[in-house]
Parts: sequence; structure tokens; C-alpha cells
Amino acid sequence: MRLATLVTNTDRSTFAARHPRDGEKFAAMIHGVRSDWEVAAFDATRGALPDRFDHDGYMVTGSPASVNGGAGWIDPLLEMLRRIVAEGRPLFGACFGHQAIARALGGKVAANPGPFVLGPVTAEMIRPLPWMVPAQETVRLCAAHGEQVTRLPEGADVVARGPGCEIAGFVMGRSVFTTTYHPEMTPGFIAALIEAYADHFTPDVVARARRSLAEPAENAVFAEWIARFFEQGARRA
Repeated sequence: MRLATLVTNTDRSTFAARHPRDGEKFAAMIHGVRSDWEVAAFDATRGALPDRFDHDGYMVTGSPASVNGGAGWIDPLLEMLRRIVAEGRPLFGACFGHQAIARALGGKVAANPGPFVLGPVTAEMIRPLPWMVPAQETVRLCAAHGEQVTRLPEGADVVARGPGCEIAGFVMGRSVFTTTYHPEMTPGFIAALIEAYADHFTPDVVARARRSLAEPAENAVFAEWIARFFEQGARRA
């Protein structure tokens, strides 16, 4: 299996430089459950998008950027996402990727109705699918988002909801799977992120985020779901 990661993270800070880039994080996530898969990274923020549809599947990362922000690299990314879906290639998005896929396909993204969501949270799986093995009614993943999908694209179905977020993940047939969370973030990274950016958030958000670290995220479970999603989607394509 050959996957392409479309990297959308615009963080060029000293903190970001001390940690693996998102292309590496997503590759590590996949290699944790499918060690023989090829995962190539393309920096969408610098216009480095694949020029051919010769990958078996595509992933879109998170980002501190807003899909509504008007940055010059966003529209070309959204157009590529539409083309990937039109080609019938399986497409997975996390956080910003979840929002970008929704917006590209006619959905809407807006600010959280409540506070910024930071740290591991437990999401309810309201529409489990055959490739979500092992089956679980809930899954715990790291969160870091101040915006969320507020209207689904036509033909999409909600698969998860989380604290303060009714559309925490959606699917479109067998070719699109998204989550508003970060299955690529390790416990060490999210803990470091909370401390590095504590001054950017209210004391309540930071206190909740620190408490959330007591219960770990279930990254391996979700990574297995992602891998199985690509396997069933690639067979169909």
C-alpha cells in the first residue's frame, strides 16, 4: 500500500522544530500497524501537492491554520481533495484535514460554540462500520481544535461525536473517513504541546487539558481503523 500525506501544518516555531514534523508523525502512526506500507509526505503549505493520482490513498494532517483563513495554499488543496474523491481514492483527514475535506465537498466549518478543546477526550462512535475493528463504542484521542465542522457535505454521515462537537467524524461511502481529533499525537507530544502553548489559552482550558493526560489516548486502535479503511477503499478503487 502506498499512501500520500498532505501536510498542512503551518507551525514553524521553535517548539515545532524540536518535534517530528507531521509527515513523520503520520508515517509512524501507519507503520505502527502496517510496517511495510510506503508513506510519502507532501507539504501542501508550500504548494507541493502530488501531480499524479498514483497513490492508493491520501491523508490530510492537522494545522493551526483555519480552512476559512484565505491562505493562498488552501484553495489548491481543496481542489485536489475534490479530485481525489472524484477519482474514488480513499481519503482520510484529521482535525484541519477533517475540516478541509468537509469544506471542499460543500460542508461548513466555524468556530467552536464552546472553548478550545485541548488534550485527550473520549468520543462516542455513533455509527460503527465493518472496518472499525476492534469494535468500540467509544475511543479516546488527542484534541487540539478551536474550529469544527458545523454542516456536513451532501451524502456524508456522522460517525462520531465528542465533547462540544456533534460532528467529530464523518464518512462518505467507503472512500472518505475523517476525525476532528489527532490520532498521530503521542502522549509525550500532546503533554509538551499543552505546556508550550499554555499562555495562549484560558486557565480553565489548560487545567482541563492537564487533567485529561491522566487517561491515555487509544492511538493504536484508531490507527488500525485507518489502515482497514484504506484496505477496503483500495480494493474497491
